[in-house]
This record gives sequence, structure tokens and C-alpha cells, in this order.
Amino acid sequence: MNRRQVTAVAVLLGALMACSQEETTTVPLAPPQDMVLIPAGSAIIGSNEVDTEGKQEEFGFREPMYLDEHPQHSRVLDAFLIDKYEVTNARYKQFVRETRVKEPPPWVQNGYNVREEKLAAFDLKTLRWAAVNYFRLDRDTTQMSQEAILAELASIQAQRDPLPVTGVSWYDAASFCRWYGRRLPTEAEWEKAARGSEGRLYPWGDEWALNKANSGELGEDEVVAAVGSYPDDRSVYGVFDLGGNVSEWVADWYEPYEGADYQSPFYGGVHKVIKGGGAGVGHYALGYFFRLPRRGQADPSAVSSDVGFRCAMSVTEP
Repeated sequence: MNRRQVTAVAVLLGALMACSQEETTTVPLAPPQDMVLIPAGSAIIGSNEVDTEGKQEEFGFREPMYLDEHPQHSRVLDAFLIDKYEVTNARYKQFVRETRVKEPPPWVQNGYNVREEKLAAFDLKTLRWAAVNYFRLDRDTTQMSQEAILAELASIQAQRDPLPVTGVSWYDAASFCRWYGRRLPTEAEWEKAARGSEGRLYPWGDEWALNKANSGELGEDEVVAAVGSYPDDRSVYGVFDLGGNVSEWVADWYEPYEGADYQSPFYGGVHKVIKGGGAGVGHYALGYFFRLPRRGQADPSAVSSDVGFRCAMSVTEP
């Protein structure tokens, strides 16, 4: 979306809001196909839940559960656009190749960073070695021709293209969004896009459901799934993968909400907020970790195999 289109959206939204102060889910606008328009209005942020069952001690958590989500409160947000899906490997690869930024560490480990023309230039012995050691090709490559191996590797790369990019720091994510003409969503924007105006605990409602999001609990061979693979992990606005698959960086520093009693040692411009559940294993696959009010946090320079991001855009920008 260019600046002229953004301005046109802002004018239309202004007219719409002048007619009614009530939030509506029917907005006569046409955002980019890969984005969803979240209308202006109120959003429920955080929660008032408490750990009444001693789960913190049971699971061995260093910090108390829920307290950084307090107090639950309402905010009025301007309309904004948010990516329908998490940013994919394919899209991030375009960014890497056009800007020459460093590729995510997982790409070096699994061969996703290798260009097609470089693979084609390998001699057969080197190609067979790379297929087994980098691409983890489960075939007897000693019986395969160069053409057959290249076809198999191309298939592997194509399967990785629609996976959400991971192994990126907050700075990497913010840089990508700027390059793409967008920005990271704020924590409040992310929560509204995920929870709706009524403040759902999960994109589909208030009860945890094992099979509705990619939590890693169902024993999939690949922990991370292609974006949009779980149709029930969809918010009321039509935004996908907010409940599971990978967790996501957002713009905000990890700070207490106004009126909070709890003080985390990571407040004060130390960590950035991470939202949403990742396809974890063990106790990390518990429904607690996929609650939409939950506030993950990490050093902005940190990278993780289950943290990615999506971008947003303000429709009121000039």
C-alpha cells in the first residue's frame, strides 16, 4: 500500500467514524490482500487471572503466573492494518537477498540460505554430501543423479518457503517491516487483532482446544507448520496463527500496565514483548502458554527457533 492509498483509507475511515462511534465489523474498505483491517474501537487488554492452584511452583517458573497481565483494562485504538499471516521464509528471503542482511541462523544449519545456482554448480560428490548433511535428505544419494538430487532439494526448499520465518531478533523483525513499508504491531494492536473487542482468551473462544492451533501437542513431524495450516486458529477479524505456530515480536518494551502492582525485574527498557504461543513441547505445550493475554518477553537481540513476527500499518499515517 503506497502513501496515496493510505491517505485514501484514512479519509474513508474518518467519514465512517463520523457517522458512528460504535465499532463495526463491516468496513467498506479494500486493504491489501495480505492484510486485514482492524476497525477503530475498544479492546480488552490483559487479564485479572490469578494462580490459585500453585502452578508456578509445580512447573518451576521463576516469575509468578498472570501478574504481569494485571490489571485487565480497556483501550480505544485507532483503526490499523495487520498481516493476515506471519511473515514467511520466502518473504524474508527476498529481504535478505535484496538488502544483504545476515540470514537467520537456522538457514545456515539446514541449507535454506543456499542459492539454487550454487547448488547446480556443485560437483556430484559435494552435492550428495550437502543433500545428506544440510538438507537431511532421507535417501541413498549414492544411487541418485545430479538432476534427481537437485529436484529433491528444490522440493525441500519449496516446502520451507511458506513456513513462518524464525531465528530473527526484534531488530531483524523491525528492519524487515520498515523495508516492506510497514511496522511491527503494538502489543495492544496484536491483542485486539487476536482477541476481538470482547477479549477472548483464544482466537476461537475462551476454552483451550488441543486441535485448533499448532501447539506441538499432536506430535507433528515438523513442529512449525506453513502459515494458515490451522483454519480454526483464526480471530474474529480473519487473522491467522495468533494462538499457535510461532510466537511473535511486537513493538513494545516490556513494561507494567498502568495501575499494576507487580514489578518484574525485566521492566524498564530491558526486554521486548513477545505475544502468542509457539509450537512448543513438554510443559510449554500447555494451554497456559497459548492464552492471548499472556506476555512473553526477551532481550531484543535474542533469536529463537519458535519466535517470528508479522507486520502492521497505521491507516492514519500521512
